[in-house]
Amino acid sequence: MTDQLSLTSIPHRPPFLFVDRIVEVHERRILTRKLVDPESDFFRGHYPGQPVMPGVLVCECCFQAGALLIAHAKGPDQASMGIPVLTRITDARFKQIVRPGQMLDVEVTLDDELDGAYFLTGRATVEGKLALRVTFACMLAKD
Repeated sequence: MTDQLSLTSIPHRPPFLFVDRIVEVHERRILTRKLVDPESDFFRGHYPGQPVMPGVLVCECCFQAGALLIAHAKGPDQASMGIPVLTRITDARFKQIVRPGQMLDVEVTLDDELDGAYFLTGRATVEGKLALRVTFACMLAKD
């Protein structure tokens, strides 16, 4: 299912790439994984001694997975149509702390597409427990 989609389908690169692996992708759903690297620079200053992955970065994992899903939906010509950019965060609910060394499973579904806007829902889980649920929208931005 992931043979035609790769991480290079979005413009993000390390150190700001928050998808390690595309597990599976379907027409309206994608599942990705991210190992939360204990050596990530943000852990040095975000709750020193009690490191926590910043919630905004857990959201970013969902946003990047969503961008990959949009790239998959648009196919190989997607790059000429523009790059997916975040336009709205409707709701973000944090349910569990994400710590260094944990595996973050991210599932994003495409709920609707209207006039070039993509409405998505992301769920990030750690060890099968919900860490984040977020609804958001993206559009394709041209140069």
